[in-house]
Amino acid sequence: MSAWWTLPCLLLCAVMATAPTPSRAAQVAVDIGHTPEHPGARAASGQTEYHFNLALGEAVVAALQSLGDQGVRTDAQGAELSLPQRTARVSGADLFLSIHHDSIQPEYIAAGRAREFSGYSLFVSKRNPQFGQSLRCARAIAEQLQSYAGQQPSEYHAEPIPGENRPFLDRPLGIHQFDDLVVLHTARMPAVLIEAGVIINPDEETRLASPDTVRRLAHAIAQGAHSCMGE
Repeated sequence: MSAWWTLPCLLLCAVMATAPTPSRAAQVAVDIGHTPEHPGARAASGQTEYHFNLALGEAVVAALQSLGDQGVRTDAQGAELSLPQRTARVSGADLFLSIHHDSIQPEYIAAGRAREFSGYSLFVSKRNPQFGQSLRCARAIAEQLQSYAGQQPSEYHAEPIPGENRPFLDRPLGIHQFDDLVVLHTARMPAVLIEAGVIINPDEETRLASPDTVRRLAHAIAQGAHSCMGE
């Protein structure tokens, strides 16, 4: 073997041996909460929750793709799907995110207290077969919602009242345990349900309808999902 090319060859081989193997892009299922025929909660203006969910969900898909991941909607452009169908359609995904916007209990609305409630909430289920990773992803998303999007968690869902009483798994990050949410416990992959804000609060509705807020929320959710799937 000639000595003149031995050293360059050794250096090249060493670089090739230590170069990181490109990671596979994560496939993230983005579930647009509710449907046009069953649109969920109503905002202060009367606008449907589905309208807000669709705008944010589509922005999350785009943000995931900008990070090199694959965002896949669970629905076929607003198709009426049962909750188990939503998770079954994306059984090969690495992560399931269900996008929602929040309301409050009817007695609080009747009492004129809507402006008292704001902030995001995240939910995971211990019945999910990958609960540990679900919680890790929820934490990563919550950290981004706070640090990048400037959001604060709502503590409303932990109140010991009928219809709520969802215990905290991480109070500072606003993560609750909700074992019986269908899309969380039927998913075979890690799953997180996101309540992005409280649209029955008219001030919160205006903020959540802002394109800049939608963009920042979507980036935070996508970045959190991206980082947790890379762990």
